[in-house]
Amino acid sequence: MSDQEPNPLKLAVFSAKSYDRTYLDSVLNTSHANLCSITYHSFPLNLDTAPLATNHTAVCAFVNDDLSAPVLRQLHALGVRAILLRCAGFNNVDLKVAEELGFFVAHVPSYSPEAVAEFTVALLQTLNRNIHRAYNRVREGNFNLEGFLGVTLHGKTVGIIGTGRIGLALARIVRGFGCRLIASDPKPPISAEEFRDEYGGAFVDLPTLLAQSDIVSLHCPLTGGTRHIINSGTLGQMKKGALLVNTSRGPLVKTKDAIDALKSGRLGGLALDVYEEEGEWFYNDHSQEIIHDDTLMRLMTFPNVLVCGHQAFFTREALTEIAGTTLSNLEDWVEKRHCKHSLVTEGHVVEVEIGGKEPVRI
Repeated sequence: MSDQEPNPLKLAVFSAKSYDRTYLDSVLNTSHANLCSITYHSFPLNLDTAPLATNHTAVCAFVNDDLSAPVLRQLHALGVRAILLRCAGFNNVDLKVAEELGFFVAHVPSYSPEAVAEFTVALLQTLNRNIHRAYNRVREGNFNLEGFLGVTLHGKTVGIIGTGRIGLALARIVRGFGCRLIASDPKPPISAEEFRDEYGGAFVDLPTLLAQSDIVSLHCPLTGGTRHIINSGTLGQMKKGALLVNTSRGPLVKTKDAIDALKSGRLGGLALDVYEEEGEWFYNDHSQEIIHDDTLMRLMTFPNVLVCGHQAFFTREALTEIAGTTLSNLEDWVEKRHCKHSLVTEGHVVEVEIGGKEPVRI
């Protein structure tokens, strides 16, 4: 693209926070000058807000924006032709309809997997050692240790469900803790020998992982096969008192079943950075409102439950990478280059690698 010929393309960014503006503007100005002009909207993309994309060629959406068939049709009628997801997940996009309408759709498949893996360990140790409760107690002048007893991670069995980039990043970390490592993945990206030699772990089937693990961590994509992979049945297969951590996708866990397992003592603790009905609540301040989600509020009552607001990705490095990949995807489309992160291009759904070695057509 010539520096002397500014591109009139307009990009509408939805669910934009201050940090989205900062990093997208920075990358645009330093690496993609004249690519586009950006309009930021703080509210999510849905059927009501889609008209704000009028006169824009592209929209940029986040994890909880609505890109269902009605929204896609409305965007297309308004002249939008490209959809950029500044996230890895794309279950909120009707790819079949996007294909029919001829949209270009691209995502950011990986950004700082270490950031998510490190946050997973932070959640695990906060839950295990009751750091969140100790912080509040000490602030009140109470230095009593009663109720804070945890376990030493060294020698414990950690089970990782899903061995993509984040799962393997976590494997490297927990190996450093001296944990026994097992993993379950229907299409692992590396061989059993490589997993053993490089990570000190072993691949097992899901029932074996659940039965043997002291800690279970979820790192798989959300698909028809993984939705509610943690349910009453699989919770019943877990070692009694085991801890469960989910920094992947909310609907991997059937929350009401997890609550039942917490009440019975089958589940020893639960740490969530994602929640299956998070779309209405996460990323916004509801502190002055009544939160009308009884399941989420019930979770908050357990002393052995920790809930965060989908922040595992939230590092400077990750935000820089997200902004860079998002704008590079747009530039690929503008310049009619092959985009390796496209989900739909030239009216066709692309084969997308979502877990193991073999790509699958979504």
